[in-house]
Amino acid sequence: MTIDYAGEVLQGSPRAVARVISWLENENERARPCMGRLYPHTGRAYVVGITGSPGTGKSTLTDKLTRYIRAKGLTVGIIAVDPSSPFTGGAVLGDRIRMSEIAQDPGVFIRSMATRGFLGGLSQSTGKVVNVLDASGKDVIIIETVGVGQDEVEIMRIADTTCLVLAPGLGDAIQSMKAGVMEIADIYVINKSDRQGADQLFVEVSHRVNQDDLIRAKSRDRSWIPLVVQAAAVNDVGVTDILDAVLSHQSHLKKDGTFVEKRRERTQQQTLQMIHYEIFSLLRKHLSESGKMEQLVDAIMNHEQDPYSIVQQVLSEWIRVPEG
Repeated sequence: MTIDYAGEVLQGSPRAVARVISWLENENERARPCMGRLYPHTGRAYVVGITGSPGTGKSTLTDKLTRYIRAKGLTVGIIAVDPSSPFTGGAVLGDRIRMSEIAQDPGVFIRSMATRGFLGGLSQSTGKVVNVLDASGKDVIIIETVGVGQDEVEIMRIADTTCLVLAPGLGDAIQSMKAGVMEIADIYVINKSDRQGADQLFVEVSHRVNQDDLIRAKSRDRSWIPLVVQAAAVNDVGVTDILDAVLSHQSHLKKDGTFVEKRRERTQQQTLQMIHYEIFSLLRKHLSESGKMEQLVDAIMNHEQDPYSIVQQVLSEWIRVPEG
């Protein structure tokens, strides 16, 4: 008997959701028709991104935040993007272990995913997994990204609300403030606020939000001034303030029309990314199966051709730009 996985996902089956996500991660052809059926049922879930350097307490914050969201009667999907094992390509860290209690809640679905070398702190299939969880009926989807510093800007292209988590006593916190990652956030969370230096960090971030030209420009464009919230998630302090900030941002986006604008931009980015990935996959398959890749590498190694000329040659053979 053939299982209708798309139909099962639409019914909220955790097993079907897990299977389709595995297909996406493994680039299984069965995912394509399934995603085509699921897409018309997407667009309802609200997506929250939680990002920041390692050690800031993102997983604990995600766990506590999920509990409060569930208390409001909403279902939650969690995508925990972890570093990849260099040997297996799988996730090195297991967020489901750290969130073992909420993992037992039938209203919560948790999936740890590996970046598999994809830049930006996200897995290549993260956006598609968001669509699967959305179609399965989840009200809120939380994406907790791997901490890779300033490259984590990709999260703002997927999330409706992006929370940047900082903590005192970490050199990465100040480094992040200097590296440009500060411009991606809608909400700044000073976590571990019970530690020495937390108040000073709060003042520094608040000052930066109010004075930085790039952040202010972003605020003017979207008419939203990022909020700075203090919390100590491990002690369950300030988590409700974070949730209130997220709800406030959600309300703001829908009131001024920016919500639809962000969703349109996300759709454009994801569509371009999918086109890019499909073209790359087809080209890689052709070069590998025809043996031409080996010929090209030999030509480069023997200094008969340079890689830059070869790239242009391959593109001219494969991509024909229509005139006019």
